[in-house]
Amino acid sequence: MSFLDPFAFAFAAALPVVVVFYLLKRRRTVKLVSSTLLWRKFLAEMQVNAPFQRLRHNWLLLLQLLLLALAVFALARPYFSAQVTGGRLFVVLLDASASMQSTDESGSRFGFARAEAAKLVNAMHDNDQMLVIQAAVTPEVKLSPTSEKAALRRALDALAPADSPTRLADAFKLAESSIKNHSKAEIHVFSDGAVPDLGEFENKALPLVFHRTGQRADNVGITSLDVRANPENAAQRAVFANVVNFSSRRMETEVELLLDDAVVDTRSLLLESKASSPQVFIVNQSRDGVFTVRLTAKDDLAADNQASVVSQLPRPIKVLLVTRGNRFLERALRAVPQLQLTLAADSATTGKGYDFVVLDDVAPSVWPEVHTLAIHTARPNWFGPLNSVKTPPVVDWKGNHPLLRFASFDNVQIAETLAVAKPPWAVALVESPQTPLVLAGELGRQRLVWIGFDTLQSTWPLRVSFPIFIANAAEWLNPASIAAAHLSVRSGDPFRLPLAEPAREAQVIFPDGRAHPLALETNSLEVVFHDTAKQGTYRLRVGANETMFCVNLLDATASDTTPRAELKLGKYNQVEATVLQSASLEIWRWFALAALAVLMWEWWYYHRRTV
Repeated sequence: MSFLDPFAFAFAAALPVVVVFYLLKRRRTVKLVSSTLLWRKFLAEMQVNAPFQRLRHNWLLLLQLLLLALAVFALARPYFSAQVTGGRLFVVLLDASASMQSTDESGSRFGFARAEAAKLVNAMHDNDQMLVIQAAVTPEVKLSPTSEKAALRRALDALAPADSPTRLADAFKLAESSIKNHSKAEIHVFSDGAVPDLGEFENKALPLVFHRTGQRADNVGITSLDVRANPENAAQRAVFANVVNFSSRRMETEVELLLDDAVVDTRSLLLESKASSPQVFIVNQSRDGVFTVRLTAKDDLAADNQASVVSQLPRPIKVLLVTRGNRFLERALRAVPQLQLTLAADSATTGKGYDFVVLDDVAPSVWPEVHTLAIHTARPNWFGPLNSVKTPPVVDWKGNHPLLRFASFDNVQIAETLAVAKPPWAVALVESPQTPLVLAGELGRQRLVWIGFDTLQSTWPLRVSFPIFIANAAEWLNPASIAAAHLSVRSGDPFRLPLAEPAREAQVIFPDGRAHPLALETNSLEVVFHDTAKQGTYRLRVGANETMFCVNLLDATASDTTPRAELKLGKYNQVEATVLQSASLEIWRWFALAALAVLMWEWWYYHRRTV
């Protein structure tokens, strides 16, 4: 046992004073009485006039001495010191994702985690060091290893959560590189555990300590948002939103749709626990604007109760079809709303003036420089040597890609296809054992969709998936759709805007009205803006042009605020949550409580004896 304030033992000098009080005789006061008959026994005690008397056994004296001794021990602040050696390196990894804004802890989960990290700072030895990392979409070292506790506290106080999901894997990599050559390193993770899989660290044997924050999951949020032309009426817009109840109880909320801050539709929604509800709003739109879907539910997390999307009025799509006569393809293209089709037997231009070009089993004399859908033809620099495969079976396709949305390749038979090696710029959408059948990607700034077989030499045009695929391809290759897609950004991801000509400077207006100037590189044809930690509608001004873009959370993992009891590192490895305890355990409170108990006993005994 040790003492934090050993000088308090000086108060022990009061112990003899208590004993002296019991040695002193009581002073007698002379009183006149009519008779001493009843006072003889009392007068016998007055025979001795000495100032001191013999110390006799007295329970009150013992209780008072014990009370004073316990009080002195409490003032000296005794504690038991844990056997912890110094020279350690603490890596504090603080989760700053959107889910840490939940208010089920005092203030918020992030505030609670920051307070717990401050306790770890207080427990550091003089030769310990600490590194502070903030983990959001991109991990960031907020303070290099230091022993200065004041600097560490200032660094923790300066941290703030973002409206973005967390990618702890990147933060773990940064922490792993920071503890190399440190045998006494510890990585302390302060999080609610609402993170994606960390399987790549299953066999890394990282010295992890998981400090969990969060008490419950009481949240309903928006996980997806999109706007498109109404398939039944091109003059209207269809706004698609998905609302999910992540709590363990039924939740009721109002779903509001706003166009440029004006409410255009409202509906009530009752969601069962863990249930989702897709919502479709059909509205008229006369000008470009911003649609916002907002929830009124009073839950623990507000960051996912609102999402916005820029909606631009549809414009005609100019398409050049180079074909020898494919009626199935022509009809599928003409069925796409707002598409203006031009037919040609050969492409002798670069495609300038068209939004994209479709090459149907034709090797053009001049290859287009715009976005291209190439069917059974290929430019020499796209792939290596071309071979052919007879009757390739379809074994797999990526149904989650925008080009294959609602499109299936069941029962599609192909007579022959070109065989190529998948290039690094492309993704194989449809595959056979010998070769990819459909590829899509971006080469430079040109989007390409490649189909290796002649569609007329297959049963695909007879399937409903063929016109669906062509409609998806028209949307994916349309420059207006590409530009519109870039106007919706996940929180924490950079916003990129291509420029027609170089600019020297730009300005970003944040959702709260703050203006931030941007210095652009010389001759740069792209603006890149990284500070998208907060959701809302931003405005980018480049010269006389202004572009609006929206930043949203839209992440089911971050919206599921259920606190995890462990961090899963792969299938067979997990780190259970722990409780932060002080390295030195003070016990003065127990001495103070014992002193109070003795005081109460002494008071009771005194009154019992004197009654």
